[in-house]
Amino acid sequence: MIVNMSAELLLSISGISDRTLSDVEEFRGALDGRGVPVSLLVAPRRAHGYRLESDPVTAQWLRSCRARGDAIVLHGFDQGAGKRGRREFAVAAAHEANLRLIAADRILERIGLRTRLFAAPGWTASTGTVRALPRNGFRLLIGRTETTDLVSGMSRRSRMIGIGSGFPKKSWWCRRVVPLADRTARGGATVRLAIAAGRLGKGDTRQLVLDAVDTALDHGCVPAVYRWESRPALRGAA
Repeated sequence: MIVNMSAELLLSISGISDRTLSDVEEFRGALDGRGVPVSLLVAPRRAHGYRLESDPVTAQWLRSCRARGDAIVLHGFDQGAGKRGRREFAVAAAHEANLRLIAADRILERIGLRTRLFAAPGWTASTGTVRALPRNGFRLLIGRTETTDLVSGMSRRSRMIGIGSGFPKKSWWCRRVVPLADRTARGGATVRLAIAAGRLGKGDTRQLVLDAVDTALDHGCVPAVYRWESRPALRGAA
C-alpha cells in the first residue's frame, strides 16, 4: 500500500571515510547554520581496504553527529565487493544478504553506530535483501523512489534527487538539481536530496546542493532525518 508523505526535507550523505571527512565536516557546518540535520549513510568496508572500525576519528565524528540528532543508515557491508558493475545487495540472494547484514550489524554495534535503517548501495535492493532485512531487525528500507516500513509493509513514494553514488555526476544533471527541488517543494511533496561525500570537495557541486536545500526551506519543507516510528501514522525513517 502506498501513502503520501508530509512535506519534509531529507538530506543524506554517503561515502564518508577518512578521505572525505574534512569536506563532509565543512558541509555539515553549512547545514548547521540552516538548522538542517543529516542522514549519514555508512558502510563498514569500502574500496581500497578501508575499514571503518580502523578509523576511530571518523567513527567518533559519526557518533557525535548522531548524538546531535543526525541519523545513521547502514549503506551496505563491503562496497568494494561488487562485480561487473553490480552493486552489493542488488542481486544478492536472501542467504548471502543475511550473512552480509549480520556482519555489518556486528561491526556497527561494536563501534557504537548500530542502526535499524538500511539503504542499499546504488539504491537497489534485491528481493532476497528485502526478505533478509526484517529478519535481522531492520525496520526501514530507503530506496530511490520510496521508503518502506519493513514492519508494516507500507511504502511512501518520494523521488530522490542525488549527485553521485548511484546518480549522475555530469554537469547537465547537476544543473537540474535545484529546479527539481523547487518543483517538488512547490508541489507540496517531500524533497529528498542525496550527495556522495566525494563530490563535496567540488565547490560548485556543494553550492548546488545548498541552493537546493535553501529552495526547499523557502517553500516550507521541514528539515528531518530518515527515521522509523512504531505507530501506524509513520512519517519517515532514523
